[in-house]
Amino acid sequence: MIVYLNGKFLPLEEAKISVLDRGFIFADGVYEVIPAYGGKLFRLSEHLQRLENSLNSIKLPNPLTESEWIEILETVIAKNSGTNQSIYLQITRGPAKRNHSFPEQIIPTVFVMSEELKSLPPSTGVKAITCNDTRWQNCDIKSIALLANILLRNQAVETGATEAILLRDGYVMEGAASNVFVIVDNIAITPPKSQFILPGITRDLILEAMNAAKLPCKEADIPVAQLEAATEIWITSSTKEIVPIIELDGRTIGTGKPGRVWSQVCEIYQDYKQRLYSND
Repeated sequence: MIVYLNGKFLPLEEAKISVLDRGFIFADGVYEVIPAYGGKLFRLSEHLQRLENSLNSIKLPNPLTESEWIEILETVIAKNSGTNQSIYLQITRGPAKRNHSFPEQIIPTVFVMSEELKSLPPSTGVKAITCNDTRWQNCDIKSIALLANILLRNQAVETGATEAILLRDGYVMEGAASNVFVIVDNIAITPPKSQFILPGITRDLILEAMNAAKLPCKEADIPVAQLEAATEIWITSSTKEIVPIIELDGRTIGTGKPGRVWSQVCEIYQDYKQRLYSND
């Protein structure tokens, strides 16, 4: 695997950072994950804008221009194998004396790597549980400080489930590493963007695609009672795409199989990806 680190392309095993890097010491940094299908970065402008928003939120200037980011990302793709790849990029505030205050001089650490993104088989659905949202107040920042998310996801895995759907003050927020959609009365509903929800790129694309196809959908608060009444539940992310939940807290959702609306939206999503492949 060839990665990018602070101006150099090199093998992963040769990539090194200081133990005083603020990303290592404080989780002082942000990240993005961008799929690349057939060598083409998926919704790149949206991902770079979300990166910019996260950097602004933690008061860290973007160390690269858009054109520089594109050149680096495309080079990483070209230097690694796999028709489809998942590109991970991370920016930290860099090495400095350990101090909670920002250092006077900042030398950001910029890291990019790629993993092969294998084609997903048709989903038969997964299990999920609900958990109280124990994360911080700024979930809209794509922060590398993910310990709370990790603990919540592990709580789900320990029960044999795939994801934890997070509840705050009686309302659905999102998954530990995904956005959430529910189908109630044949309408797809996802929570509105707020400080408690990561603005998902796939989430936004699904809303765009459903509106274009004139399929009923909306952004609205989802009380727990509505989650319990849902005939379909999906979780979405850039790498997992759209995954139906067929069991929640041990209770069967709908027929216990991926639902009709999910099938429609999944087909639309795959058509969008295919157009990306063929658009030279």
